[in-house]
Amino acid sequence: MSLIQQPAGIGAPSAGDPYLPTSGNAGYTVDRYDLVLDYRVASNRLSGRATITARATTRLTRFSLDLAGLSADKVTVDGGRTAKVAQAAGKLTITPSAAIAEGATFTVVVRYSGAPRPLNSRWGEVGWEELTDGVIVAGQPCGAPSWFPCDDHPSDKATYRIEVSCESVYRVVCNGELTSRTVRASRTTWVFETPEPVASYLATVQIGRYDDELNGPGPVPNRVYLPNDLRESAQVDFSRQHEMIGVFERLFGPYPFGGYTAVVTDDELEIPLEAHGMAIFGRNHVDGEHGSDRLIAHELSHQWFGNSLTVASWQHIWLHEGFACYAEWLWSENSGGPTAQQRAKTSWNRLRGLPQDFVLSDPGPDLMFDDRLYKRGALALHAVRCTLGDEVFFTMLREWTAANRFGNVTTAAFVDHVTRYAPEERVRRLLAAWLDFPALPTLPR
Repeated sequence: MSLIQQPAGIGAPSAGDPYLPTSGNAGYTVDRYDLVLDYRVASNRLSGRATITARATTRLTRFSLDLAGLSADKVTVDGGRTAKVAQAAGKLTITPSAAIAEGATFTVVVRYSGAPRPLNSRWGEVGWEELTDGVIVAGQPCGAPSWFPCDDHPSDKATYRIEVSCESVYRVVCNGELTSRTVRASRTTWVFETPEPVASYLATVQIGRYDDELNGPGPVPNRVYLPNDLRESAQVDFSRQHEMIGVFERLFGPYPFGGYTAVVTDDELEIPLEAHGMAIFGRNHVDGEHGSDRLIAHELSHQWFGNSLTVASWQHIWLHEGFACYAEWLWSENSGGPTAQQRAKTSWNRLRGLPQDFVLSDPGPDLMFDDRLYKRGALALHAVRCTLGDEVFFTMLREWTAANRFGNVTTAAFVDHVTRYAPEERVRRLLAAWLDFPALPTLPR
């Protein structure tokens, strides 16, 4: 899905998203990434081969990929002669030996190498980052090009095969199912397959001395990889993860993927983060006293809202974070804690004393991860729930996740969806007050 029009024959080096004006590319959509990575932990040296299968949405005489901080050593298109390549400002511009016809499927192979590092952004450093002893990849919203060439925009989702070779003392954890693990001398090769469409920022590689694995009960396989010394505390902290899955399946619909994995790094992290089928926590989020239940629920809910249903462009980010914040309140309500109404009252009182200077449906890039967006998004959902009643509200949510499974969503599409469950004018007026104007509406009851 391209958000902009480009001149015939040229794939524009942007997806046309004003929140990230240099990210993504026009002229094609990606079907699959096959990544073969060789990584040296001690020297932070990465050698990679990315095989990208894509479909042209216009006739292409040239096109671009996002790649930053790494050098493209060789590029071929459809197995032909080496393509002409120019690399600058985080873009890999490729001119194939022959034009690619509109609608044609084509394959690009990029061999690349370098010392991967996080990318600087207005939201801090994102992407491939060295831990004290290992690696974390935190790609949201524009960090994927720090470790592989891609079309880095959430509207272009693809399937993945990720193969990583590194020193055998480390465990590698990636998205999807581990399909093979091969040990050769001092190095081990791990292969993961993800059959569902994945946004590039949600693809991840985690590397660490994760000697232990905790497996939770329940029909959805859920596991935790962590340093050995945290095992006892983590058994407490993650013991209700399977219950959370059950609650969210009842409220949101079936868990969308084949399994769920949490990784606890040996380093402390400022905040946890989600990836496709995964969540990553720091050792500071493990205390053996359920101190991170709210965070565990938040990251788990992103598997529905963010990973299965992914925004078509970043202005709609409340459809990820507002829903995940409301999931925290729903878990609290369903596990003996304060009700969603009580959580809503607390959040509304706090927001009332803060600046009301953004619009939830289009907050602008500087505020897209502001805590006020999370809370106001949750309050908007609570207002809809109070209007529809529980039975209709949760039916509406389950049908929203089912109708858009593995797809891209927008605020307008959500508003249209809700109007099916109540008088249209009433719903549009209610949601417009929460979504389209900065003034804080009355607390829902």
